[in-house]
Amino acid sequence: QVHLVESGGGLVQPGGSLRLSCVSSERTFGAMSWFRRAPGKGRDFVAGASWSGATDYADSVKGRFTISRDNAKNTVYLQMNSLKPEDTAVYYCATRLATISRGPDEYEYWGQGTQVTVSS
Repeated sequence: QVHLVESGGGLVQPGGSLRLSCVSSERTFGAMSWFRRAPGKGRDFVAGASWSGATDYADSVKGRFTISRDNAKNTVYLQMNSLKPEDTAVYYCATRLATISRGPDEYEYWGQGTQVTVSS
């Protein structure tokens, strides 16, 4: 059983930045990705990173968010800049054995989530 633990969420003003981290209990050779769930909505893909360094981003975050991973530390990061109120959500880390997918049902393991609130 793989355990994922997210950290780094919080309250930030519009235009601000946050850095999320997710540590896996085991080495993940597949994709490590971030999803988010806004109030009243489903779980949406945000960004994903493969073992080899390939990345994918949702259109809504391109140019503002950057995903990276440190394979030696079993950790994936999400640097979030120029945050907007519509980025408010619970952010989840997820992993799968295969390559990056935008479908949440394709991921085997999930963290508990970390709240990000963008408000003045």
